[in-house]
Amino acid sequence: MLLEGKVAIVTGGGRGIGRAIARRFAAEGAAVLVAARTESEVRTVVAEIEQSGGRAAFVTGDVSQEADCAHIVAAAEAQLGGVSVLVNNAGDYGPVKPIEEITPAEWDRVVAVHLRGAFLLTRLMLPGMYARGSGVILNISSLSAKSAFSWGASYAAAKAGMLGLTRVAAAEAARRGVRVNAICPGPVTETKMSKDLGAALATRLGVDADTQLAGFLQSILQGRGQTAEEIAAAAAFLASDQASAITGQSINVDGGAAFF
Repeated sequence: MLLEGKVAIVTGGGRGIGRAIARRFAAEGAAVLVAARTESEVRTVVAEIEQSGGRAAFVTGDVSQEADCAHIVAAAEAQLGGVSVLVNNAGDYGPVKPIEEITPAEWDRVVAVHLRGAFLLTRLMLPGMYARGSGVILNISSLSAKSAFSWGASYAAAKAGMLGLTRVAAAEAARRGVRVNAICPGPVTETKMSKDLGAALATRLGVDADTQLAGFLQSILQGRGQTAEEIAAAAAFLASDQASAITGQSINVDGGAAFF
């Protein structure tokens, strides 16, 4: 198994991509701390993992809050042991509006959940990883960090910021045994975030949701969306020792939607 003996924190782990990553990591041998704001969701994911023979625990918290991040890390260490893998996945698309209609409060919330949360948890995790001389941090960014889509400036800016954080953290950590990478998923059409976004975009465009989605998918080389399981498979590889020479990278898992 790729992650035998590892302890991982997965934020935003109650549904969608985070749920798929938590389940995949557990199937690959990791003990997983599943963190999110909604207790019922993280409880369900932990039950799924345990029913499959894996080891997991859960904690609730808002990653934009410093105290909650400290609680997440402490809970992982207390219940599962020293953390070797951090997956910063928690997120919220935020307002589907042109820039001039986005309020400062809306902007700040999206940046806080994605970028501030990744920063807070990264700064908490690095000292322990440095002390052990090993560790992996994986930031779940987005195709939106590399390609321009209307009516999502706060999300795009936050996700692009995560790529900057990824590169600098990787540069600082490389000689101390810690690897830091990012995944940029394309449209994972099965998730609630993607469905909600599609409905909002369809309304903006004055078309039905199926028409909006079909038009977008036609712009992707494979002509389809990605699955949460495909993102999870990439995450498991990057978190494993098989990716030991990969750091400071942003890997597109997008069906060929972008080429850089």
